[in-house]
Amino acid sequence: MNIPLYSSAGQKKGTIDLPATLFAEAPNRALIHQAVVLQQSNRRVAVAHAKTRGEIVGSTKKLYQQKGTGRARRGPIRSPILRGGGKTFGPRNNRNFRKDMPRAMRHAALRSCLGLQAKREAVLALDQYPDTVKTKDFAALLKKLPVDFGRHILVVTADAHRGVMLSSRNVPGVKAVTAAYLNPEDVVRSRHVIFLQDALKKAEEMFGKKATIKEKAPKKAAPKKSL
Repeated sequence: MNIPLYSSAGQKKGTIDLPATLFAEAPNRALIHQAVVLQQSNRRVAVAHAKTRGEIVGSTKKLYQQKGTGRARRGPIRSPILRGGGKTFGPRNNRNFRKDMPRAMRHAALRSCLGLQAKREAVLALDQYPDTVKTKDFAALLKKLPVDFGRHILVVTADAHRGVMLSSRNVPGVKAVTAAYLNPEDVVRSRHVIFLQDALKKAEEMFGKKATIKEKAPKKAAPKKSL
């Protein structure tokens, strides 16, 4: 699969081949959903907190005697069934929302996301970008490229690129990440994904599908039948 290659001035220079080990994964939407939910859950912080009866400030004295009044039995005023009492099974700020997935599944989900974007023809490449920090120049470059300026655009660099990182952070809808931090959520929510040319090689080394032992082993010839 080929994608267009552009210069830092926004001019088309040609096309380059996408690595099959990274972009040829069969789409697995269930796996993509699982990976995105994992990211959002691990980022979640428990804020809501309700006090239990043990945390409510109040007397522990029994309101009135157990028998002889003709009324229902009553304990202390901090009881959850009384107004102003504790909360039963309420939200707690120490709740753990963390999820986990095997690394092979996470990488497979990322490859599925990249494959979907490649089929949508939403992936393109930049030859290089200068180290100069200028938001105006970066925005002008995006307007020259075949992308929907103002929508979510993901820019992927091989390593920490000062020019891209600082020039893009004030452009609305644009997010720049290194290849090591490429993740399913950012890829799925982006309208376009822009790779610097060296970032494709770095992403392939880190997340490309590795050949299994069965795929590497040569096929044995069938034994000849004796007469």
